[in-house]
Amino acid sequence: MRHHHRWYDALHEGQHNREPLVLVTVLSTAGSTPRDAAAKMVVNAAEHFDTIGGGHLEFTAIERARELLRAGKNATEVESISLGASLGQCCGGATQLLYEVLVPAGQPLLVFGAGHVAQHLMPILAPLDLNLHWVDPRPEWLAQNTDARIRREVLEHPADAIVDAPQNAWVLIITHNHQLDFELVQAAIKRPDFDYIGLIGSDTKARRFQQRLAHRGWSDSDINRVICPVGLSAVPGKQPAEVAVSIAAQLLNRLHAKRPADAGKKTTGLNWKTGQALSSSNADAAIETAQKGQNA
Repeated sequence: MRHHHRWYDALHEGQHNREPLVLVTVLSTAGSTPRDAAAKMVVNAAEHFDTIGGGHLEFTAIERARELLRAGKNATEVESISLGASLGQCCGGATQLLYEVLVPAGQPLLVFGAGHVAQHLMPILAPLDLNLHWVDPRPEWLAQNTDARIRREVLEHPADAIVDAPQNAWVLIITHNHQLDFELVQAAIKRPDFDYIGLIGSDTKARRFQQRLAHRGWSDSDINRVICPVGLSAVPGKQPAEVAVSIAAQLLNRLHAKRPADAGKKTTGLNWKTGQALSSSNADAAIETAQKGQNA
C-alpha cells in the first residue's frame, strides 16, 4: 500500500493483500470540527491514508487504531471526543469516531512446490481456515488444480513471494529442487514474524540443511525455526497422499492451537447496550460540552 492516498483505494488494496487495517469514520459531529460526518481514513501498522482532519484528533485516532490492531482480531469501537476539553483543539466542537478493525479471515500460508505431494495436499487445505498462496516456476503443474480458493503464482524466483508475504504468514516448502528449498528456507528465516517454516525431507536432509545454514552464519535459534521433516510423525507412510495427510494434520493442529478460547461465543461486534449509550447519552454529553465551550 504505497501508491494510494484515498481511503477507499487503501481499503481495497489492503483487503486484496489481506493486510490487517482499521477504517476510522467520523460518525457524528457537533459544533466546529475539522471534518464533517462520514469522513474516513485507513490505518495500518505503519501508515495511514486520507484524513479525518489532522491535528491532535487525527494523531489520537491513529494511536487508538494501532492499539486495536495489536489485539489481532476484528472489532468495532465508538469513541466520543470533545475537541476543546479533551484535545485542546481551538475548534472546540465534538465528534464521535467509529473504529472498524478488519483482520483478514484465514491464516496466510505460502506453499512452494506443485509436485506430487502438493497435488494431493492442496485439495485438503482448500476448505480449511487458510489463505493459500501457491507458488511454483512451472505453470503446467499449478494448472492441475483450479480451486478458486487457492491463489496461484508462477514465479521464476519463488523466494520473491516471501519478501512480499503478509505479516505472520506460514511457509511450507515442498519443491522438487533441494537448492531452491535452501534458498527458500534462508528467505523465510529472514522474516522473524514467520512462526511456521515447514520443509519436506528426511532426517538426513534436515541434518544437511542445518549444517549448511550454520556454515552460512545462521544462529541455532534461527535454524531451529525450520521444521524438517514436516508433518506429524504419528502419521506413517511415504506415498505422496500419505505425506500430504501428515502435513495437513500438522497444519490443522496449529490452526486449532491459535484459535482464541472464546471463538465459539455468539456475540460479536459492538455490545448492543454500549451502542445505545454511545448513540444517545454519550453523544448528548459530548454535544453539551461543545456547546458550553462555544458559549464561554
